[in-house]
Amino acid sequence: MRFTPVWFDSLGAKSSSILIEQKDIRILIDPGVAIMHPSFPAPEELKVEWTRIGRKRILDAAKESNIIIITHYHYDHFTDFNRKIYEGKIVLAKNPNEYINDSQRKRALRFYSRFFDEFGGLDLTTVMENPREKEYPNPLTELKLSSSRNYGDYEGRRRELLDKGLKWFQRRAEKWVSWRRIPEYEFKESCTRLLFADNRVIEHKGVRIKFTKPLFHGIEFSRVGWVVGVVIETGGCKLLYSSDLNGPIIEDYAEWIIQEKPDIIVLDGPMTYMLGYTLNLINLSRAVENAVRIVEESSADLIIYDHHLPREKKFREHTMEVWKTAERKGVRLVTAAEYLGKEPVVLTEWNENPQRR
Repeated sequence: MRFTPVWFDSLGAKSSSILIEQKDIRILIDPGVAIMHPSFPAPEELKVEWTRIGRKRILDAAKESNIIIITHYHYDHFTDFNRKIYEGKIVLAKNPNEYINDSQRKRALRFYSRFFDEFGGLDLTTVMENPREKEYPNPLTELKLSSSRNYGDYEGRRRELLDKGLKWFQRRAEKWVSWRRIPEYEFKESCTRLLFADNRVIEHKGVRIKFTKPLFHGIEFSRVGWVVGVVIETGGCKLLYSSDLNGPIIEDYAEWIIQEKPDIIVLDGPMTYMLGYTLNLINLSRAVENAVRIVEESSADLIIYDHHLPREKKFREHTMEVWKTAERKGVRLVTAAEYLGKEPVVLTEWNENPQRR
């Protein structure tokens, strides 16, 4: 298996895109890139340029890819819409009909309207399926480790938030069973195939691609939505891609990563640039403890620890225990930039030509 980071936050634009190659199979995961936030410590013209370069790198990677994976509908994880990325590919995408919030559903509807029009000359509304009755159980019942953790003085407040979160989830489930459904589809003329990935296993020419059930994007009942994680096995090597678990914050997701025993992990970190806003100290502590466990117990030789993290200069200090544990255990823990022999741009001076990144 050949693994290549295509573009990541440490290179100057929000992204978590990787290319996996095994003989004649090439899999591009999350072909999206978005400009850094206003507080990112770099001139605007550089942020624009890094975003442009990232988009070009993703287009170049897509040209030779057979399979495109979309783990969720945030613009740093998918591109809406570029025919050159998706045409002639097997597209394995997060199911847009359930375990999704309103903003991502709107993005998905816009994306698939173009998708069906471009590749099949179809009006999406004419092929959408009728609503489907389905029970959506409380997802906390599957989070045994998260539920059993001792939160000390925060326990009361946490329980209050979880109760509110469950009510929000139930309102969402009512929407999912009321929506007309975007279908999977095979577009024969353009040799493009759309499949929904959630909890699915695909075997293709000696490559095994396994997707998780929908996972919270960060904390329990995160309003940001859900993602799917990916495990790819081929050529005697196993790679795990966490998508946006934000650390992971949830202990059960760390356990999933450990139990998979991957050789390579692409692990997103906590949003330390939002510390004190959308990230509190309790959840930062959870994310660090979980990442330490992953380093110690997963048996991975290489961990790309990047997405969300290098958006502020003190990301390493905020997660220092993880880096120290990796050094002690002899695990190669690096940002994508460092894997490519570069320094994360958030730590550099801005007198360099961005083309050199």
